Amino acid sequence: MMAEGGGPESGNAADSDSEPVAAQIPTPSTESQKQTIGSLLKTSLRKGDEWYLIDSRWFKQWKKYVGFDSWDMYNVGERSLYPGPIDNSGLFSDHETQALKEHLIDELDYVLVPTEAWNKLVSWYGCLEGQRPIVRKVSAWTGLPNHCKVEVYLLELNLCENDNMDNVVTRHFSKADTIGEHPHKEMRTLFNIPSEEETRLWNKYMSNTYEQLNKPDSTVQDAGLFQGQVVCILNTILQTNYHILSANRYGGYNSYSSYNYRESQSQPGLCGLSNLGNTCFMNSALQCLSNASPLTEYFLTDQYEAEINRENPLGMRGEIAEAYADLVKQMWLSRSSYVAPRTFKTQVGRFAPQFSGYQQQDSQELLAFLLDGLHEDLNRVKKKPYLALRDAEGRPDEIVAKEAWTNHRLRNDSIIVDIFHGLFKSTLVCPECSKVSVTFDPFCYLTLPLPLKKDRTMEVFLVRSDPQSRPTQYRVVVPKLGTITDLCSALSKLCGISPENMVVADVYNHRFHKLYRRDDGLNQIMEKDDIFVYEVQEENSERMSLPVYFRERHSKHAGSSTSTMLFGQPLLITVPRHNLIADHSKSIATRIIRCGLCHCLGEEEAMDHQVSPEPENGQSEEEEEASDLQNGSKGDTTKLFTFSIVNSYGTANISPLPSHSTVAIDWDTESKKLYYDEPEAEAYEKHESMLQPQKKKTTVALRECIELFTTMETLGEHDPWYCPTCKKHQQATKKFDLWSLPRILVVHLKRFSYNRCWRDKLDTVVDFPIRDLNMSEFVCDPKAGPYVYDLIAVSNHYGGMGGGHYTAYGKNKVDGKWYYFDDSSVSSATEDQIVTKAAYVLFYQRIDEESPSKPQPSASLGGAPEPADDHMDTN
Repeated sequence: MMAEGGGPESGNAADSDSEPVAAQIPTPSTESQKQTIGSLLKTSLRKGDEWYLIDSRWFKQWKKYVGFDSWDMYNVGERSLYPGPIDNSGLFSDHETQALKEHLIDELDYVLVPTEAWNKLVSWYGCLEGQRPIVRKVSAWTGLPNHCKVEVYLLELNLCENDNMDNVVTRHFSKADTIGEHPHKEMRTLFNIPSEEETRLWNKYMSNTYEQLNKPDSTVQDAGLFQGQVVCILNTILQTNYHILSANRYGGYNSYSSYNYRESQSQPGLCGLSNLGNTCFMNSALQCLSNASPLTEYFLTDQYEAEINRENPLGMRGEIAEAYADLVKQMWLSRSSYVAPRTFKTQVGRFAPQFSGYQQQDSQELLAFLLDGLHEDLNRVKKKPYLALRDAEGRPDEIVAKEAWTNHRLRNDSIIVDIFHGLFKSTLVCPECSKVSVTFDPFCYLTLPLPLKKDRTMEVFLVRSDPQSRPTQYRVVVPKLGTITDLCSALSKLCGISPENMVVADVYNHRFHKLYRRDDGLNQIMEKDDIFVYEVQEENSERMSLPVYFRERHSKHAGSSTSTMLFGQPLLITVPRHNLIADHSKSIATRIIRCGLCHCLGEEEAMDHQVSPEPENGQSEEEEEASDLQNGSKGDTTKLFTFSIVNSYGTANISPLPSHSTVAIDWDTESKKLYYDEPEAEAYEKHESMLQPQKKKTTVALRECIELFTTMETLGEHDPWYCPTCKKHQQATKKFDLWSLPRILVVHLKRFSYNRCWRDKLDTVVDFPIRDLNMSEFVCDPKAGPYVYDLIAVSNHYGGMGGGHYTAYGKNKVDGKWYYFDDSSVSSATEDQIVTKAAYVLFYQRIDEESPSKPQPSASLGGAPEPADDHMDTN
């Protein structure tokens, strides 16, 4: 273990041929680094400050090196953990432009550090050559001046003059920039518009419709501009004619409106919603809620106006209710084929900052916010009474449930409660004293778990010790919560190599990001990680595994030092420990040649350097081959490569040590071009396990999810229950039951799971009924009437974590037919299309005994309203 006081370069001058590390001042001890950065990371966000993005892989490596977390304390300062220069390569979609990848997630893909922390880290470790710092400003959001946020993604706008799409200029703006001071001013400069000429800005949409940006003081965010939006600048002389052109060309389009009118009257409710920039999650949720006819009726008939509660401190001054009402009216009463829900999104963003930007969000989270916001904005209770919570204390369930529901309605009385709220029964039992605690709690939607797969499929590359064999890709099935030992055992059954002779590595940017221990959990490995398994001899006191990197040397200009860049696939070879200490260069060279370099050389060159059966001139066959290869062959006096002992990052030369060393093979550019066969070096075989079709994902019934939800479970050690009898926290057993269900039942299928090391989306197909979902058997109230439901809407999510696309299915109240809503597009659908692995949130409407079997249009939708059912029956 290194003594505290600096990185591997402290006290050792960097090799003149290697890339120098940028640290120019003495590096403080690991403990001092940890304390300094830890303190700076607590800095509060302030408007106008600058923060920097760092690839979380590098940052995690630094945390291990300095022992930042308690579980990493035992390896503090080890040379093998030294992180090297800050490397943000993993955040770029294009390494030349250094453009950020889409959908990067804070803490998972990157970390944000304040300026002072960034400067400290750069002074200690430097930055990878050629990389620019990723710096972003802190902005305060409109309507919430105390809520600050680092804008990781700036908004890209396409700017043009007078609708000239042949001359489009791309520029980036902060969402907090004002229209007049930033885009407008920038465009006047870009297109050389004289100061005396009056101009205005217009949005242009893909449907060739236009909308004027007539509020220069509004921010880019409040104006509803989204990623890739086309903005035109027009002088006022052209605008009059432009209005006429728009009206004639686009079917009566009014340039001051955000609607796109149809030629003829269409079916109410079949109105799409424009994607304002990654807002498909919102559109999906809104289409589902729009097809909940009791709520839509309430807004279309203006019943909400008399119930707006502007004084509720938990509400949004009625603004969310009014924005939603306006949108519903546009969707159901206008002749629009689609509308742009900008005003609604702006209002939501003001009160829920997580939805203020234009990154993909979760449709269920928006639904939860919207239902709660509408409830508080429309709460009929003007002054909520204080009510003490009381346990069942042995009283009959019927009495306790009625008391809980009555108390809930005393504080919460709105159309949302009328339609969407139900009642849970929660039972907790102390494992020590057997105390039973029964409570009844309201709910607005059911979040149902999906049966988790116990196994996961992983794809790995096996690198054999035979230098002539290519790496082979395998597909193995391992326990989802297993360890590296389980992975090695599963692979051993397919390849025949003993698990003890395997080393599992995460390869990233041509180096070993991590060499896993046997007891490391497989949940540390993400799907996107490149996992290589190396065949090695088992380590002991006589031999050790040695990482080998490939580097290309670049001379900047004559007489200057050279820089190096990693390339190719790293090797892991076995070498004797005593040879490494005594004469590292010769020992390393011979084993590199025998353990993998032949695979990287061209076929002819490799044949020239096969091992001779007899040693010559007193040299061993390995030593002679190493000498030939290192010094060139057949009269070639140019060295093909040289060897260096480097840090684990492969960026700086160090003195050799008996353990935790890494070797770099340094090639000059010309030798690499002549002798390094890149296609061959990157070639691999596919094992038959890769060619076999994967097992089809199993289908589970919705009832299985409900049964799992109502199954008794033991609370985790980090989530105990305080037993009032024992007077301490206990890992009690807990059971949920359904006591009463609402008129509209919202079912959220819990497809996404998160923990410290794992993100996953379950693509299990849940088979849910379109008609006659009978929930009566799951309701524990013995006096409850029948709870039978028909499906009315589905929110779908396609794709994986952190992105994907949302759509919706909705059953139209007027004609009783199903439709598919994909942003601005609306199309007919059939029932056999609805049940898919994409189904995420389900909306069911209770079938009332007195309601007819066929759909009856209501007054505002073209007929009479259905019977009222405003309050939940708890009897």
